[in-house]
This record gives sequence, C-alpha cells and structure tokens, in this order.
Amino acid sequence: MVTSSSMGCLRRVCCIPQRYVLGVMGLLGMANAYIMRACLSIAITAMVSHPPTTSSYVNEEECPAAQPSNTTHNAVKGNFNWDEPTQGMILSAFYYGYIITHVPGGVLAQKFGGKHTFGLGIFSTAIITLLTPLVAEHLGSTGLIFLRFLMGLGEGTTFPALSTLLAQWAPPLEKSRLSSMCFAGVQLGMIIATSLGGIIIQYDGWASVFYVFGTVGLVWFVIWCLICFNDPGSHPFITDEEKNYLAETIGGIERDKDLPGTPWKILFTSWPVWALIIGETGHDWGLYTMITDLPKYMNDVMHFDIAENGLVSAIPYLTMWICSLLIGGVADWLLTRNVLTITPLRKLLASIGAIGPGLGAVLASYAGCDKLLVTIMFTIGMGLMGFCYASLRVNSLDLSPNYAGSIMAVVNGLSSVSGMITPYLIGVLTPNRSLREWRVVFWIMFAVLFFSNCVFVWFGSGEVQPWNDTRKRKTSPQNGKERHDADHERSGDDFDEIKTS
Repeated sequence: MVTSSSMGCLRRVCCIPQRYVLGVMGLLGMANAYIMRACLSIAITAMVSHPPTTSSYVNEEECPAAQPSNTTHNAVKGNFNWDEPTQGMILSAFYYGYIITHVPGGVLAQKFGGKHTFGLGIFSTAIITLLTPLVAEHLGSTGLIFLRFLMGLGEGTTFPALSTLLAQWAPPLEKSRLSSMCFAGVQLGMIIATSLGGIIIQYDGWASVFYVFGTVGLVWFVIWCLICFNDPGSHPFITDEEKNYLAETIGGIERDKDLPGTPWKILFTSWPVWALIIGETGHDWGLYTMITDLPKYMNDVMHFDIAENGLVSAIPYLTMWICSLLIGGVADWLLTRNVLTITPLRKLLASIGAIGPGLGAVLASYAGCDKLLVTIMFTIGMGLMGFCYASLRVNSLDLSPNYAGSIMAVVNGLSSVSGMITPYLIGVLTPNRSLREWRVVFWIMFAVLFFSNCVFVWFGSGEVQPWNDTRKRKTSPQNGKERHDADHERSGDDFDEIKTS
C-alpha cells in the first residue's frame, strides 16, 4: 500500500510532467503493437520456401540475385509451401479482426477510461505473438490465419483508447506534439521489427522473433499498469502545477463520466468525419502496402538477404519516425505563432503525406535494380508520409475532444479495410514476383493516396464540431468555430504563463 510519505517522495522524484510520461509510454505501446503486428511480414520471407516462377513467364527486368555466402548463418531455409495468395491471406487476416473491435474499444475507453482498454489490447497481442510459432508448425496456414484474426481483435482497441487518453492529457497547443509522439510508435515499431527481426532470423531462426517481441510486449504491459492513469484527476503523483495547467488549458482534469452516448447519427452524417475516413483509408492503403509487403519486395525483387532486407526495410521507417516527431513540433509552433490556422495546416500536411509516398514508391519501381537508388526513393517517400501524423492522426481530437475515441474507432476501423485488401491483392498481382508486376502495385498505391487526399482537402476540417457537447451546444457550426477560436486563444495565453508545468 502506498503511504502519503512515499507519495510525496514520488512527486518530488517524478519531476517530469506526467503528460510526457504518458506520451513516451504511449509511443512504446504503439511501437510494441506494430512490432508484434509486423514481425510476421519479415519472418514470412524466411518461413516460406519459394518455388520457381511460372515456366512460361519471361521476366525481362529481373534483378540478378546475389551470390550465396559461405557463412554458416546465411542460409535461411523456409519449410512452408505457401503460394503468394496464401501469404496474402495470412498477412491480411489480422485486419479482419482489427476492424471489428474498433467501435467497442472506443466506447469502452470513453466509458471506463483508456488505460486498461489500451493496455489489455497490447497484452493480448503479446500472448498471441508468443503462440505464433507453435500454431504455424502444428496447424499450418489455416491455424495461422485464425490466430492473426484473433490478434486483430485484441489490437483493434488500441488506437481509439489512445485517442481517448490524449483527449484527457494533451493541451490544445501541445496536441500535435503529444499525438505525433505517441503515434510515431508506428514507425519505431516498424524500424525494430524489420531491422532487429532480420538479424534475429539470420542468426537464430524465424521462431525466435515471436518469442523475443512477445516477451517485450508483456514487460511493457506491467510498466504501463504501474505508472499510467486515465486522466490527471486520478493520477496519484502528478504535481499540483501540472494539474492546474491541464485544468486551465483542457477545461478539466477528469473524464466526463456523465457524458451522453456517442451521437452516432450526427457523426455518420458529418462531412468532416467522412473526409477523415476517406483520407485515412488512402493513407492506410499506402502504409499497409509498405508494412506488409516492402520486405517481400526487397527479398523477391531486389534479392537482399534476410539480414540486409531487415536493415534496408527499416531505413524508410526510421526517416518517417524522425519526420513525424519533428513535424509535430513544427505544427504546434505554426499554430502558436498564428502562421496558419488549424484547418489549412491539417490539409497541407495531409497533402504532403499523401503525394510524397505515392511518388516515392512509383519512382522506386522505375529505378530498376539499383539497390541504393531504390532505397533512397522509398526512404524519401516514407519520410514524407510522416507529415500525416500531425494531420490525419490528430484530426479526431480536433473535431471532437469528447468523442475522439469513437471517431478514431470509426475512422481507423473503416480505414483498416485497406489492410484487408492490400496484402491479398498484391499476392494476386505479383504471382511471378517481378518488377513489372510490382510497378502496377505502386501505381495503384499512388492513385488511392492521391484521390483520397483530394476528398480530405475538399471536405475536411480542423475545427471542433458543434455536436462535441450535445448537452450544452445547440449552436450552429459558426458558433462552434467561434468557441474553438476562443479556446485556442485562451490556451495560448495559458501556455505562455505556465511554461514550467
């Protein structure tokens, strides 16, 4: 039991603002989620034995394979005879479960808080990750497809739960920074999954990847339960200074336990919400194409070995991670200095984050077999995708802080359809694993990113919507905008006065 004297010691020791502790733990949580989700993408290149391509197919643009090394650890032999469509089904099965639990996860997070909704999602993913080698060996592709479906069910709660937590902890003028910090865990997870995963497979076999990363996920869960809380009001060792700052800038330090149910009818008839759904769907199409299949492209087309593949596939995500962290701070600075208002800023960043990755992938396919140039093109493109994390990813908090969890649930749930489609479609489009076939994949990716971004630019918004508080706000959208602007000004003044919180 924690005594008052020990609590005082904790307050003195924990001088770091607790909203940043939550931000770092959120980042690590998202990183763990994506490590465990994506490690199969790198492992499957070692799990599968690649049969010869169709004998009647002549690949005029085939890249020369590297000469095999004589080192004892270089030969990684696959023992599963899964064709490309089967691999696509295995990789996409996660998203069939993922889409189901988004809305229930958002509702649970709003009602009971995001701490346990988020934490249990990571915990269940860790347990299933540990079971993956056993299921693959004994139940084959069918068992693995079902297990990945269950993993998606568990992890579907994470995005809406984290959005609910950020709505309670992120002041308006730190929203982009804290949100970008947390959601940058996506790229950090991909960096670790691909780079470290490739090395582990090279030296200790593909099964070790799941054991190592699953164990790390369990360790994170224990720490999360001990040091993170639903809101500032329930936090036992937050400083009074930070608590007062959050109360003044956010408008309260506790969850609104009497908040009416989500206004689903209004939400589903809101143009800004649908613009966000379509924009996020396009973004996820590009992201999931890279997450699930970039390692396969580097292996099948560019002929990197498993360790090189992991390291090279990690470089674009490293650039994307750095870019997303930097752009979050830049976005808050532009808002604080009134260089741009919130809606034009979100649309500008979303546009860069959509067009850049599409062009990068297409240009990489025209770079042929030049491994360095291909890596550079993917790196630049994926780096620019980091701009979306201070635009699309934070937009649910802009539209409705009270119902951010539900909006994120709907947006991220529906957009995960991209994850259901892309791995299987790529498997169908690339039966011979040729450069020409992959070029079609990247042109489709560019088209989806471009047209979905056009919808977001035309219909999207960064303003708090009038239905954010259905009890008090029977106002027009214009009144809602005025209130948001007033809150924005007030929080700016508070930010200048209370910098040390």
